[in-house]
Amino acid sequence: MKKVSSIGSLVKKIYRTYSAELLVSLQSRGFTDLRPSFLEVLLFICEHDGPSIKEIGTGCGLKKQTMTSHLNELESRGYIERRLNSHDKREQNIFLTEYGLKFKLNLFECIGDIEKKYTDLIGDLELNRVELILKNFHSKLLVQPGLFEHFSDH
Repeated sequence: MKKVSSIGSLVKKIYRTYSAELLVSLQSRGFTDLRPSFLEVLLFICEHDGPSIKEIGTGCGLKKQTMTSHLNELESRGYIERRLNSHDKREQNIFLTEYGLKFKLNLFECIGDIEKKYTDLIGDLELNRVELILKNFHSKLLVQPGLFEHFSDH
């Protein structure tokens, strides 16, 4: 039990450090209106072309209520826009605005800078190993029945 607790704590600490570094870097580039909680949502949108709200929520592990709040904030700040899905008018897809596309370029540059820093710190092989281990662990957790039910829309 101690190992799992320690792993969870370490992953959380690493994520917090990474998020703080990313936020500071983006702020230095003029994106001063972001909160750490927006970064994961924006990154998902930047990596996927026009995802649905449900896809973003599932991909980020966020409840619908939290997703709606984040998307409303990001829309009011000019990063994203909602468009009706061409196949299902009940569904909306999320796209980056022109300002959002500018943000995307800066985001990927900042992530690249941080990745270089982390690679310099522990080496490329070790960083790749950490990523592979965590991906493997996460994929095995995802197949556990009922494990992520609290993220559903119920």
